[in-house]
Amino acid sequence: MSATQLAAASNAAVYASMVTLTFAMVAFAISFASGRRRVAVLAPAPQDIDSAGSTALLIKSTVSTQSTVLTKSAGGTPTDDQTGRRSANIGMSLTWLGFVLLLAGVVLRGVWAGRVPWGNMYEFSITAALGILGVFLLVSLRRDVRWLGLFIVIPTLLTLGLAVTVLYTEAAQLVPALKSYWLIIHVSAAIICSGAFTLAAATAGLALVQSRAERRGKSGLARVPTAEKLRTLTYRVLAFAFPLWTFAVVAGAIWAENAWGRYWGWDPKETWAFITWVIYAAYLHARSTVGWRGDRASWVAIAGWAAFIINYFGVNIFINSLHSYSGV
Repeated sequence: MSATQLAAASNAAVYASMVTLTFAMVAFAISFASGRRRVAVLAPAPQDIDSAGSTALLIKSTVSTQSTVLTKSAGGTPTDDQTGRRSANIGMSLTWLGFVLLLAGVVLRGVWAGRVPWGNMYEFSITAALGILGVFLLVSLRRDVRWLGLFIVIPTLLTLGLAVTVLYTEAAQLVPALKSYWLIIHVSAAIICSGAFTLAAATAGLALVQSRAERRGKSGLARVPTAEKLRTLTYRVLAFAFPLWTFAVVAGAIWAENAWGRYWGWDPKETWAFITWVIYAAYLHARSTVGWRGDRASWVAIAGWAAFIINYFGVNIFINSLHSYSGV
């Protein structure tokens, strides 16, 4: 394939991924909405037992009136629970497809450029979006996290939307500072962390929502685990990501010495990377020693993600520094 064809194929794969993920978002939204409408338990309903021996599904509304509704579950219209599960399954399948399409787009971009596709903000953004999906799908292989799909697909689509509308640039040769094997080592670790930090921020945010509902004596979001389970998942994800982020920061310092002759110079990028590290270190320390297991820990986890986003977008785009090679 020619360079023009590779470029077109890469762009087409990225756009196809965005379309697929948009449908996944809709499917997850339907599942999430159906979960908010009901908390269901199977119970015999004598008044609805017919000659076929059908049973009724007792559905208790948890959104507004707390009224009770009886809906046939055998041979009738699908219940909210059935619709929600089916929609969640469709959303997961579409997310896998979107991941494969985006992976193809990233690989084709690299083939087109003749190097790893991390030379500018567009390339890093589409790869970071791939990292977000990858971490989510990896977690989904070990536990049922379909309830989290909506809150993963949305930031992925926002990242891709920003990439194709604002950050897009043609593939070009790397600037001298990036021509190093440390590019692969440092940036690959940061990409994995971007996915883990985003997932942890999503679970921390949902933990705050569930905690607020639980304090008011309500059941909260029907398809989402309890606040404590969400906090535990947040902690486990960040316990995995923090050492990797530490490695990324150290690798960046070694790379800086090779490229600029010093390990650390408090460049804005370095400063915000360190701020992000400090926040997540404080989170892990406070939760494991002081015993922060409530909303405060969730807020700290979200603050760490916010610092990471500032480092990712703000420093690269709006601040002049040694790391100003975004290509925009």
